[in-house]
Amino acid sequence: MKLMKKAWTLSIACGLAAAMLGSTAMAQKKYDPGADDKEIKIGQIGPYSGPASAYGAIGKTIGAYFDKVNAEGGINGRKIKYLPLDDGYNPAKTVEMARKLVEEEEVLLVFNPLGTATNTAIRKYLNDKKVPQLFVATGATKFGDPKSFPYTMGWQPPYAAEARIYAQHILETQPGAKIAVLYQNDDFGKDYLQGFEEGLGDKAKTMIVSKQTYEVTDPTIDSQMLSMKSSGATVFFNVTTPKFAAMSIKKAAEIGWKPVHYLTNVSISVSSVMEPAGLQNSAGILTALYGKDPTDPQWANDAGMKDWLAFMKKFYPAGSLTDANSVYGYGVAQTLVQVLKQCGDNLTHENVMKQAASLEMTLPMSLPGINIKTGPDDFYPIEREQLAKFDGKTWVLFGKVYGR
Repeated sequence: MKLMKKAWTLSIACGLAAAMLGSTAMAQKKYDPGADDKEIKIGQIGPYSGPASAYGAIGKTIGAYFDKVNAEGGINGRKIKYLPLDDGYNPAKTVEMARKLVEEEEVLLVFNPLGTATNTAIRKYLNDKKVPQLFVATGATKFGDPKSFPYTMGWQPPYAAEARIYAQHILETQPGAKIAVLYQNDDFGKDYLQGFEEGLGDKAKTMIVSKQTYEVTDPTIDSQMLSMKSSGATVFFNVTTPKFAAMSIKKAAEIGWKPVHYLTNVSISVSSVMEPAGLQNSAGILTALYGKDPTDPQWANDAGMKDWLAFMKKFYPAGSLTDANSVYGYGVAQTLVQVLKQCGDNLTHENVMKQAASLEMTLPMSLPGINIKTGPDDFYPIEREQLAKFDGKTWVLFGKVYGR
């Protein structure tokens, strides 16, 4: 009996020891380069100079939000070390910056790099290295392909889906329209154009009477604007980045061309587009929104807007309170913080992507009815938008929320 009792006691002790070892293993912290007990290194690449420098406000806002997070204790006890680099919107430079972040700085992830061509240039490299290219600042459809590129995920609504909203609205309200399209001659512009033509369907061939392109290095787009006016177009689909959006709005006013004007969401900032173009020239322009516009008085008493304003005044006082780019930066930074919170003590490249593909949340600065939802086979976090019209001061929402 004594032998049996000893054996039984030993068995329990061994079982408890195994359970404790298993518990310790379960609780073990896991890190890839870029993370440890005290710090998470996050790289970012954006156009802080060059033709798309208006977007620099996004990266600056992200940095300010991380300052806020750090001031409040960090994420699960770890502070964020933010490393933003300037590529001037030049894909060759983007490759150089990505290599520096991965091979020299050893960041955990490259966050919100901006631009379609620029992100395309680094996508294969980052996926080969298994370093997350997370919440890229482009709506190009190609950045939601988890089977081919499991370490790359978009954030904002896909460009093609947004373009289909405009096409649907044109078909509903102006079925006999003659349409002129101005688009950037790269993947960004072509993605919008493809979605727009798909949205128009068979009517695209007859409704689109002029297609004009521009290069980001072009000094002006005067000739393209004159050509579109002379085509007799009654609708203008404007697929441009902020600098060229402002130029096109101003030029249309100068030459007396007054089509129904649709402007892509990437160039809706009042401070960097509408004001330089002239507020009176911008009145009547249509777009699609997914975030609350800081110039819209209907959000004056909104809790999310109040928090954003307080954040801007304290952590990014140099930023413009009428710049939608800072609303964007605030929202995408909040999304990443949620991912890192979900990672807990497992800060590996693989787990970052696993948590990014397990999101269901609503951001404080998103429009009502628009949320973030991802899954292992759904790398498009935001897929809803609502049409809005610029009244000379602010964007005024109208109609239904489009998308799924």
